Amino acid sequence: MSDDMLRAPAEVKYAEELDYLESIDDSPKPFSWRLSPRMIRLFILGSERSDGIDREIPQKWFGDRSFVERSIVTLASDRGLLLIGDPGTGKSWLAELLAAAICRNSTLVVQGTAGTTEDHIKYSWNVSMVIAKGQSRESMIPSPIMTAMETGVIGRFEELTRSTSDVQDALISILSEKYVSIPELDDDNIVFAQPGFSIIATANSRDRGVNDLSSALKRRFNFVRIPVVTNKKSEAEIVRFRTEELLRRHRIELDVPPTLLDILLQSFADLRSAAASATSDDEKLESALSTAEQIGVLEDAILHSNFFGDRTLRAQTLASSLVGSLARRSPEDLAILNKYWHGVVEPRSKKDGGEWPEFLEGGREAIATLS
Repeated sequence: MSDDMLRAPAEVKYAEELDYLESIDDSPKPFSWRLSPRMIRLFILGSERSDGIDREIPQKWFGDRSFVERSIVTLASDRGLLLIGDPGTGKSWLAELLAAAICRNSTLVVQGTAGTTEDHIKYSWNVSMVIAKGQSRESMIPSPIMTAMETGVIGRFEELTRSTSDVQDALISILSEKYVSIPELDDDNIVFAQPGFSIIATANSRDRGVNDLSSALKRRFNFVRIPVVTNKKSEAEIVRFRTEELLRRHRIELDVPPTLLDILLQSFADLRSAAASATSDDEKLESALSTAEQIGVLEDAILHSNFFGDRTLRAQTLASSLVGSLARRSPEDLAILNKYWHGVVEPRSKKDGGEWPEFLEGGREAIATLS
């Protein structure tokens, strides 16, 4: 079934694993959860020999075990969970995996934007049915959050701080009172949350100051801060995991040489270090230089090599993809990348050799093309 979708939700993609874990799970489960907290952690972080199960469960989210455990405990307490972190730290992916493991439905999602309204988290109306038959429960269109309340499952709210204060305030009564009133109806005018309902929200730490959360709303959430992955080994595992998924999805048979993965990781580490020591925003790339952006650079290079190259990933193609992906402002970002290429990549190519000279040349050509 997942082959028929461009991007299958986690509960579809890992349906076989979830079925297996559910079949062997004899631990207590909160509310109407499909898996116990222990099995949810195992599903997300992967199995170990000490778990004593008959098959290996691969790791799907790479990060500190305590973040996953605290997230699960929060949801078991029926409090809202707020995942905060920089772009590309895996907040949304962790939220999706949690919802998939808890209730086998991760698709009840509201995307927070400046245009998100209170209707998006409560309900709206089917205008034609209202005109024909009047307002009733049948003519009401429940939001994903209301649907989650009625069915006792997890609702998700992406980019909470991108939404206006009116929308955020509407969440307060939902999280505290656990019901939504429908004043337009005379009868059956309250939707009560069923056991198991909770909300997982995400917030981008770079959006601080856009629409800050009120103290009242903050009290309704438990906060879990997801840091940027700085450990090279962990970051390499994430990039490799996502790249293997990409190759399977596109049915591409192409090797990613470990030396090129090392160059990619080192380049991002260098650029992050330069950004950390910059004294103004003009000296920083607009990119967050997240792990997700590394994956995007590698994906671009792989697809380019497969469709327009000789189906071999080369350092020159990787360099071109890196420059093309990170040079978002002209001339500021191009100047920063040019400085990096001359000040860091060029000396390293002379010292270390290997794939670095070709990486140097590919970057120079890409920068010259975009300048």
